[in-house]
This record gives sequence, C-alpha cells and structure tokens, in this order.
Amino acid sequence: MQVEAESRVTQANQWLGRLERALAAGDEAALAGLFHADGHWRDVLALSWRIGTVSGAAEVARGLKEHAARARPSGFRVDRDRTAPREVTRAGEKCVEAMFRFETVDGPANGVVRFKGDRAWTLMTALDDLNTKNKYQKNEEPAVLIVGGGHAGLSIAARLAHRGIDALIVDRWPRVGDNWRRRYGVLRLHNQVYVNHLPFLRYPDDFPVYIPKDQLADWFETYAQRLKLNYWTGTEFRGGTYDEKAKRWSVTVERDGQARKLHPRHVLLATGVSGIPSIPDIPALKGFRGKVLHSSQYDNAAAWKGKRAVVIGTGTSGHDIAQDLHGAGAHVTIVQRSPTLVINIEPSAQLVYSIYHEGPSLEDCDLVTLSVPLALAKKAHQLASDHAKRLDQDLLRKLEQKGFRLDYGDDNTGWQFKYLTRGGGYYFNVGGSDLIVEGKIGLAQFTELEKLLPETDLVVLATGYKGQEALVGKLFGEAVAQRVGPIWNFGENQELRNMFQRTPQPGLWFIAGSFAQCRIYSKYLALQIQAIESGPLRESA
Repeated sequence: MQVEAESRVTQANQWLGRLERALAAGDEAALAGLFHADGHWRDVLALSWRIGTVSGAAEVARGLKEHAARARPSGFRVDRDRTAPREVTRAGEKCVEAMFRFETVDGPANGVVRFKGDRAWTLMTALDDLNTKNKYQKNEEPAVLIVGGGHAGLSIAARLAHRGIDALIVDRWPRVGDNWRRRYGVLRLHNQVYVNHLPFLRYPDDFPVYIPKDQLADWFETYAQRLKLNYWTGTEFRGGTYDEKAKRWSVTVERDGQARKLHPRHVLLATGVSGIPSIPDIPALKGFRGKVLHSSQYDNAAAWKGKRAVVIGTGTSGHDIAQDLHGAGAHVTIVQRSPTLVINIEPSAQLVYSIYHEGPSLEDCDLVTLSVPLALAKKAHQLASDHAKRLDQDLLRKLEQKGFRLDYGDDNTGWQFKYLTRGGGYYFNVGGSDLIVEGKIGLAQFTELEKLLPETDLVVLATGYKGQEALVGKLFGEAVAQRVGPIWNFGENQELRNMFQRTPQPGLWFIAGSFAQCRIYSKYLALQIQAIESGPLRESA
C-alpha cells in the first residue's frame, strides 16, 4: 500500500512539473495536452483574481496561459502536510485525487487535481494567503460594514478580523443570535453538526448532531464574544450611496432610535440568500376575517391550540410550521402551490456531505468541496438524488397516494441544486411528511384554498422571499440594483452570480448560503478585501 501511495505522489508531481513548465513557456498546446477533452479548471483567485470555471481542454489551456502571465505560478508540488493522493470516486467516476501547493506573485496557493489515467480531469487553484501586509490604518469608522449578524456575517467578520481588517457587524435584533432565537420553536439545523462549524472555533463536542435554534443562537453569542468581533445589536441598516471618487460609502444606520452616518469602504450584505418577504396576491384572502402571517412573522403555536390553521407552502418553513401548530393542538392543513422535493433527513439528505465522512480533516474536506466544478457537482447530485429516491421510496409513494406533488429538481439534481438556483423548494422530512401521510396534517392544493377559509382562524404564508436584487434596490436604489444584476443562481462562468467576489458595483459584496459555504468562501472574500486594502488588487480590475 505504501508503494502505491508513493507511486501516486510521483505521478502527481510529474504532472505538476509538466504543468509548471508549460505555464512558464506559455505553451498552449502543451497545456491542452495535460487535460482530458472534457477537463475543467476552477480558479479561486490564485491566477485570475476571480472565482470562475472553464471547461474543455482548449478553453482550460487558453485560460491558464492568459492568467499565468500575470500570476507567474511556480513551485508546484504535492502537499505532504495534507491528505495524500488517493483513489476516490467523484461524480460516479474513479480517479486519483491529489492536493498540492505552489507560489504566485501575490502569495502562496494550493489546489486539487484529479487524474483519470495520465491526464487531468479537473484542476482547482486557490489563493491561500497574501504576501503583502494590510496597509489600512484603523480609525473611528470601520473599513467594512457587514449587514446581518447570522452565520454568514459572523463567518466573514471572523475572517476579516484574522486578516487585520477593521469590520463592524450591524444587526437589527437586540441580541446576538436573535435571528435564530426568535424563530419558530421546532426549528433546528437540518444537516449535521460536523458540516456546520464556523471559521476558527468549532462547536463543543457535546453539541447534538442537529443543533436546535436556541442552542445555535447562544453559540453565535459566544462566538462573537470569544473572537472579539465588533457587533452592534439593535441596529437597522437604512441604505446608502457610493462616492466613486472617494471610493467610500455614505450609509445610514439607526441604532437605539438614533440615525448615524458611517463611511465604510466596503458594504457587505450577509442577509441570506433571500431578502424581502414574498407575499403573493391571493384573491381568496381578500375577505378573510382571521389572522394572516408571513412565515417570517410566525414564532409561537401556543395561541392556536384548538384553532384551525392553514399553511400555504410546502417547503421547509411550511412543513415545520404545520408540524409546530399540530404539536400545539391546532387543526392544520398544508396547502401546496407547486411540486416540492421531499427527502428524509437521514440518511438521504446527508448523502451530499459524504466527503466529510471520508476521513480527511475538515480543512481538507473543504478544499475538496471547493475543487468540484459545476459539471461534476451536477452529476454527483443526480446520483445522490437517485440514491435518495431508492432509500425514500416508501415515503414518496405514500405521499403521492395522498395527492402530494413531488419533484426532484431540474435534471434530477436534487435538493442542493434547488437551494443553489432558487433558495428553496424542498423539505427535509423530520416528521412533517409522516403527519401528512397519517392524515394528522391535512393536505390541499392551492385551487382548494377558498373552500378551506370559512372555517380557518389562521393563515401562514410560507411563500418564501424575494431575491436579493429587491433588497439591493430598496437599500441602494434601482440604478445600483441594475448595475449589480442578478444575484445567486449560476451565471455564464459556472459560478453563483455576484457571490463571494467583486460585483459590478465597487465596494458592494455578498455572502450567503449554508454554514459550510460561508465557512469556505468567507476566506476568499476576506482575501479580496485585504488585497484591495493593501494594494495588489484594484476593485475595478
């Protein structure tokens, strides 16, 4: 086994040596010959100062040649301090996966290469640190204003603090963690604790596998204190304007009822994938005499014991709220507007996190996760979706017998691609689906809503949120929203649009997504801000 391991190291180092020589020579033909025809290169700041993916050997070679001329990468070698090169299966294909290090003019970098035979199938290059030191001098105002103090805001604040960048989190709730603490009672994380660590400080060993909302909220408070993060609670961000000449924002925040002007160089929205609650115009509700709440306003089921409730929407919030109301003794019907993906929380929903069970450290698993290009990710999720359907076939059959309309995502890519493209449209079954199957929670289609209302006391609109474009327009004006363009979902460069990197609006950044996404990508977002502050990267580059 040791001989095989060293053979894989030798293979990887030989290929990396050929890559380095071809890059130094600017030899496009030699570069193309290193990759399979369907090869992919994902760069995370290392050569291009962008997060982007190109596919096809010719396009990969062209991109590598173009960006290597500036970055001057050198010193490619297998990283002996990380997981050794090994045989793995990715997206249903057997390959050899190797982690490596190299240097660029900007700083040290690392990456992952996957081989099928003697050519590369995928290559990922990622900047790891900067050679230059931050030149920003602290003053009375922060360099970065982070709007939103949930896991996304905390993750990027921790990364910026680690890099010496002065940042301030503002959050409208009166206490750190209230954005979870004040939500409905049954809420908990629906993926396992080992995937959800925040940067630098891991959850205690005695935390449950699925963390309840109140425990998570308390941990957020502890995290902010332990890492000494600057955090203003009870502070509403009201918006602002950007001074192109001064390269600085003028923004207004309202703290304890008092308006205050701040002038950060960067505004970072960490308010989640979604922005403003989406409240559809539902003609059937116009004459309704009961209470109507959006899911964002719902927090307690106790007042509705013995009452009749209708929950409109069959995503995660809809199921959770219906289950909460049922548990409090309400008579609940959930109303389906569109087909919904349903998957059992265990083991099916956890299949996409299998890399974190393979043995490497969290940091190595994160690097592997970062290295998967979009095409492979889609194939991997299609395979996981098929596997989940087989595991969950009994539940899915019973739901369909009840009249529940199911789907499995575009091209059968499953729940995670639903999240990455639209921010919802799925439910991890933690009991809500079973209650529907058993008839304890009623099920109706949207066309049946009107006949339900005469006997109903409460309607909860679990109808989701508008995209972040609407929030940008509200905070900064439609001109900025148009300049930035679409946010989230995948763009032409096979990456999430306007996420984790520079946007068309200088000084405006976005971070959102799962705990793992924010832990991974906050590092690279912080590197870009540091690079702008210290000189090697211009916002307009």
